Amino acid sequence: MAMERANLLNMAKLSIKGLIESALSFGRTLDSDYPPLQQFFVVMEHCLKHGLRGKRETDCWEISLWGPLELVEKLCPEAAEISASVRDLPGLKTPLGRARAWLRLALMQKRLADYLRLLITRKDLLSDFYENSALMLEEEGAVIVGLLVGLNVIDANLCVKGEDLDSQVAAAVTHYQIASILDQKNYVEELNRQLNSTVHGLQGRVDSLEKSNSKLIEELAIAKNNIIKLQEENQQLRSENSLILLKAQQHLEVTQGDVSVERDTYKQSRQGLDEMYNEAQRQLKEECQLRQDVENELVVQVSMKQEMELAMKLLEKDIHEKQDTLIGLRQQLDEVKAINVEMYQKMQSSDEEMKKKNDVISRLEEKTNQITATMKQLEQRLQEAERHRTSAEEGTRRFKLDFANKADSLQRQIEHREKQLQQLETDLKIEREWRQTLLNDLDRERDTVAQLSTEALQINGLKKEFHRLQDENIQLKSICEDQERALEELGSKLSESKMKIEDIKEANKALQGGQVWLKDKEASHCKLCEKEFSISRRKHHCRNCGEIFCNSCSDNELPLPASPKPVRVCDTCHALLLQRCSSNPT
Repeated sequence: MAMERANLLNMAKLSIKGLIESALSFGRTLDSDYPPLQQFFVVMEHCLKHGLRGKRETDCWEISLWGPLELVEKLCPEAAEISASVRDLPGLKTPLGRARAWLRLALMQKRLADYLRLLITRKDLLSDFYENSALMLEEEGAVIVGLLVGLNVIDANLCVKGEDLDSQVAAAVTHYQIASILDQKNYVEELNRQLNSTVHGLQGRVDSLEKSNSKLIEELAIAKNNIIKLQEENQQLRSENSLILLKAQQHLEVTQGDVSVERDTYKQSRQGLDEMYNEAQRQLKEECQLRQDVENELVVQVSMKQEMELAMKLLEKDIHEKQDTLIGLRQQLDEVKAINVEMYQKMQSSDEEMKKKNDVISRLEEKTNQITATMKQLEQRLQEAERHRTSAEEGTRRFKLDFANKADSLQRQIEHREKQLQQLETDLKIEREWRQTLLNDLDRERDTVAQLSTEALQINGLKKEFHRLQDENIQLKSICEDQERALEELGSKLSESKMKIEDIKEANKALQGGQVWLKDKEASHCKLCEKEFSISRRKHHCRNCGEIFCNSCSDNELPLPASPKPVRVCDTCHALLLQRCSSNPT
């Protein structure tokens, strides 16, 4: 009996699948003369007859076959119309003819799967008509009823009155047809095993890609934090630079007051001041040249930092997109795991390989720590360079402003002192007292010039350090580019894996007889938004995954492989199908 049930189940699968494919390619309403439809009714008649009680005589068979179908009228009041129409047909004389007419009317009404589902749920009533090992009382009957849901996409216009349904035309399938069907079943099982092994290999590859991608995400987060710290330190240095500029302005005002005192002794010390001015101007030009070189290198470094920030943002965006792709892959893998439970047991043998990969991950973490330490050293060196640069800029700015203001004020003082020469004679005694203070100021200026020379030497050393840091930055940039290329390769591999998994999933669904059509009683909330169904919020099936959603979560329509016409699909399936069409236009 178990072998008979398995053979009938395989015959029903092939018959329903062939009917759906041929009807969709046929492209119009089916009639009674359509050969695949006739074969489907013959197979359904054999499935309903399996395990009927009584002798294998014509009268007994006919009475028993019509008896279970009459129970549908009691379980579902909507079926009373079909039963009444069958009883009122004048050309039907036998119960077997009424049962065949009932099957055709239920198919035209697109309620055949619903009526038979109600029938198999009442096994206490069916036990009066069927034996304990009959197909309608076992799991194979529930599987066949689930397959019948796919026939709802077929439109049929069958003439029941004009046909002789009482005769035994096409009452059985020949032995040759059964043998060919069993050969197809064996081929399908072998193909399913190959697909399972392929899915197992792809799953291992996806797991390894997920681990490597998570490691890259951690490294990207560390690099991003380092960049944020550098930006904060740069902002602090700018604020300190503004404070130093204010102090320089105050010092300039004080220096201007000192210059007003120096104007009385200008003629006496003019020659020495000219020599000092020429020397200071020469040193100032050298300092300006050094400062210009440092500023140019700083601008190049800032532009490189901006490029690195832009590259890091792009990397972060790509990683977010890949995370979304990985989430979709995880959901699809969960579905594959639910369908292929045996594959999960085989995956336990890969624990040793996981340990090896964990060792590799630990080594990568050590390398990451080394890179982090190197980045910290670079940051410290960059901070020192910034501090030396700001101090050098401040000194050169102060020196330039001092001497420029001194030159302008002394030029104006020369013209003014020529007019006030007579007044200078009366103020000579006061000038002698000021002369001592001016000499002290000159000593301080000489000390300042010596300090600037030492700072110039330090700037040269900083320039060499800056070149070295620039070389290290170029090396880090090359490492970042290598990581970007690795991420692009991972993205391409992930997209290929996703497409292969989708193809395998569709092939596996097709081999198992299509999607599982969820019952209305089993769903009380929308699977996507989790809102409870009510009178105003009705239930809708997704024609791709078979789950139940509300109208707002399943208001999309797309053509499917089982239906060239656009049918209702949920938002999740709609996004997945559009992504597949965009990534694989062929």
